[in-house]
Amino acid sequence: MELGTLILIFALIFITGFLFAPLGLGGGLLFVPIFHYIAGWPIESPLMITSLLLTAVVSFGSGTTHINAGHWDKSVRNTALLGAIPGALAGVGLFLVMGSNMGIIFKSISVVMIAWSIQKTWKKLRNEPINTPAEDSEKVVETIPLRIGASIGGGLSAVLGIGAGVIYIPVLRQYAHVPARRAIGTSLSMMMIVVPIALLTHSSALTAEHFDFLISEGGYYLLPCAALFAIAGASIGAKVGLKYLPTKVVIAIFFGLLCLIWIRYVVDISKFL
Repeated sequence: MELGTLILIFALIFITGFLFAPLGLGGGLLFVPIFHYIAGWPIESPLMITSLLLTAVVSFGSGTTHINAGHWDKSVRNTALLGAIPGALAGVGLFLVMGSNMGIIFKSISVVMIAWSIQKTWKKLRNEPINTPAEDSEKVVETIPLRIGASIGGGLSAVLGIGAGVIYIPVLRQYAHVPARRAIGTSLSMMMIVVPIALLTHSSALTAEHFDFLISEGGYYLLPCAALFAIAGASIGAKVGLKYLPTKVVIAIFFGLLCLIWIRYVVDISKFL
């Protein structure tokens, strides 16, 4: 990989960690396009493993901060995991079964997923409530819908190489009736378990060809360095970024990046039609 390309990738990884950590997201929605379009990696297991590794780093950095501050609900997390973990395992299986057809399927799912995320982000920019559960009242956790929603998030995490916070947070708000900040912390605590499981499951299916690819792309230094840049971005974003950048600015940048990625995926899909 050329030095200029490598520097650009590391810079974008840092920016992704910086932007996603304050929002309670893992960054996979951007990590995959970074390696797919800039480094030219095919949508195969090495790309999923790399994205999940970086997503895990970001979610652990931000999640630890939320947990230490008490902004999470352990009981709700454990209930949701009973759906999220099987969903992630099924997602890895689906990814492997699709094989060479995964590229178009991946981008088709991503178009829907990102469109949904764009709509949610637009509501935030306009200061519209995404959902309105009472912040200060005790409500019964709707176990079955919560687990179904979490299983969808877990499946998408494995299939798309993302943390799935954009799924978990609304599901937690809607069916566990937790306040916004606690939903973010609970979502991150879920990602800290589900993402490593998806990562390890994907890794167990790596072939010799995949290992050769990773080594040829600088596997000995690329992944450790990328993880360090993700850690740095997430740490600075969570602790410093919001002190100097208004929340709306961070969300607006995130919104713009989602729109660009969505357009590029749509263009790629149109070539198959």
